[in-house]
Amino acid sequence: MTTRMSEATPGFVPYPKPPDGAPNVLVIVLDDVGFAQLGCFGSPIETPAIDRLAAGGLRYNRFHVTSICSASRAALLTGRNHHAVGVGMTMETPLGFPGYTGRIPASAAMLPRVLKDRGYNTFAVGKWHLIPRGEYSSAGPMTRWPLGAHMGFERYYGFLGAETNQWSPELWRDNTPTEPPATPAEGYHLTADLADQAIAMLRDQRQAASAKPWFVYFAPGAAHAPHQVPKDWSDPYRGRFDAGWEELRSTVFGRQVAEGIVPDGTRLTDRPSWIPAWSELDDEHRRLYARYMEVFAGFLTHTDAQIGRLLAYLESSGVADDTIVLLMSDNGASAEGTATGTLNESAAWLGHGGDVAEAVARIDEIGGHTTFNHYPWGWAWAGNTPLQLWKRYAWLGGVRTPLIVRWPGRLAEPGSIRSQFCHAVDLAPTLLDVIGIEPPDAVDGVAQQMVDGASLSATFSEPGAPEPRSTQYFEMHGSRAVYHEGWKATTDYVSPLFGERDHLSGSQDFDTDRWSMFDLTTDFAEAVDLSAEQPERLADLERLWWSEAERNQVLPLFEGPSSLVALHPAEYPAPSGPVTYEPGGAPIYEGALPAMFGGFTISADIDGVGDGVICALGDLNDGFALYLLDRVPVATIVSGGTTTRLAGPHQLSETTGRIGMGLGRGQLSLLVDGEVVASTVHLGMTMFPAVGTAAGGLLVGRDRGLAVSGDYEPPFPFTGTLRRITFSSGGPDRRPAADEVARAQAVD
Repeated sequence: MTTRMSEATPGFVPYPKPPDGAPNVLVIVLDDVGFAQLGCFGSPIETPAIDRLAAGGLRYNRFHVTSICSASRAALLTGRNHHAVGVGMTMETPLGFPGYTGRIPASAAMLPRVLKDRGYNTFAVGKWHLIPRGEYSSAGPMTRWPLGAHMGFERYYGFLGAETNQWSPELWRDNTPTEPPATPAEGYHLTADLADQAIAMLRDQRQAASAKPWFVYFAPGAAHAPHQVPKDWSDPYRGRFDAGWEELRSTVFGRQVAEGIVPDGTRLTDRPSWIPAWSELDDEHRRLYARYMEVFAGFLTHTDAQIGRLLAYLESSGVADDTIVLLMSDNGASAEGTATGTLNESAAWLGHGGDVAEAVARIDEIGGHTTFNHYPWGWAWAGNTPLQLWKRYAWLGGVRTPLIVRWPGRLAEPGSIRSQFCHAVDLAPTLLDVIGIEPPDAVDGVAQQMVDGASLSATFSEPGAPEPRSTQYFEMHGSRAVYHEGWKATTDYVSPLFGERDHLSGSQDFDTDRWSMFDLTTDFAEAVDLSAEQPERLADLERLWWSEAERNQVLPLFEGPSSLVALHPAEYPAPSGPVTYEPGGAPIYEGALPAMFGGFTISADIDGVGDGVICALGDLNDGFALYLLDRVPVATIVSGGTTTRLAGPHQLSETTGRIGMGLGRGQLSLLVDGEVVASTVHLGMTMFPAVGTAAGGLLVGRDRGLAVSGDYEPPFPFTGTLRRITFSSGGPDRRPAADEVARAQAVD
């Protein structure tokens, strides 16, 4: 037996090895950017960096997604249909049905995991939105976070939810909450920060192992609401949308046809009745609506500049020619700002349109620190030119978006357009194909489910290559469609969400759905309904949809709010309280707090009175704060677009042991040593629909970012001694949260 290492043969641990010549991969996912909102797809919005990317690459004008963010990202990263991996809707409403759990299974290991196992570094920067709402917390579970085993990323920086405040986001680095590197007052903006972080990750990786290939997933929150950007970017657009959405749509359509993005002979679909004619609006409405669009345009141009910085880094570091770049949008332009636009999108999520008079009075604030704005849906309609409808629908306006592919030296006819039907599920198989990696049969011993996508690699070298697949179903919130061999059938079902049933024409019941049918080989815009002329073909397509729906776990169908009785519970559901929290910790995500529906009570134990924040959640767009000013207790709450402020009647004495606030039965109350000392009527909602994914968690003993109230500037730490706060569901009269929910459900 050999006893000396010098005489023994070493056995080295093997490392994963990428295929020879494996390229780097950069995938850029824009948010809520419609088919017609990039310059290279016909828009007057300036996107020079993206336009240069397209000039050196390929534009796909028949690329499709799922019509909503979480589902499209799941399809992109897994190569599977979104229901097949449990992402039938967004992560805020996971349901107890296989296609809707919000929990991507280990049997659908993501593209970055497959690449990591073959020797790639994998980095994610920006919006994630692929974990159920109940798993956003420092306790996880973190299985489906970016660094989760079957997710496959090695580093992450960004925000976990659907949206966030661009000036004051809730950020995570890997699995740890982190603070933005600067404050809003110092000029911080999220998109610029994300570009900085992506560049830093690439620089560090290159300096450590320049020969190792990498995969970067870059997903800015733009141009999802809130549309927030410095005025230096939005003001150059002043006056450029004064002619209105019909004129914008006509101008864009002319550019699209001239540039070959849209085939000559395409019919521009008509303005639907629920979108007002621009000429029928008064001057005040036109001025306001144009400003909303100017800010959106500035936001998108600012985003393009940050993408440009990232692409410039690839050039300066000498890796651009060895990098495949894919740029796409996750769904069509969004109409979630309602018909009138809104200064506060969280109110619009509940179907409450914006107050036009208030918005006009605050027009100069749009896009700034004090608003959470979203444009009117007339601009979403124009942003999807020449298509119908928008995000969340199976009509082409919801599911057809831009796709750009650049790979220097490997693409035939750079700058040209490809017209093969393709879908987000095709991108992962395409990348694995061109890299030279076979999809694994098993990952960590778990058999992998069927990959639904097919490779587009043939289209890289052959402009006329066949479509990779002949069939694709669509479904979102009950809106349904199916594509098969050039034909598409689409239902007229209207979503029960966002109050659209009060405006949009169409079916409100699955039993009365009407299917329309279109020949997309000659009808690019889904404009000419042929269902009456070919009823047998339509019947075949409808049967095909049901077959695909059953195969992909689409059934049972989502019916709106009534389906939410099946909400999937979290691993550890939020307690009803009382729960205690101590100062000095990280933000406590809203979904982990006791339920605030119907009201809540907070009581703080103090030892020595001072000034400062006792606790704060959210910001001046949605949230609440309890604090002391000159030893006077103050509670401010902002919800549903309504702000209520209540100050105590006098200064507190040094003997005070507890102060608190309570919301319930339409009243905001202040409490001192357990007694209500002041109260006032609060007219807003008694729930906070946006803070969980937009403004972050509860802070104890301080605030950060944008304050809930103009009374103070963050962090405004409490200068007395704060031992703990106690948080309970229900108002100060201690009505149980379950009773409040039952009472609310009983009201028509």
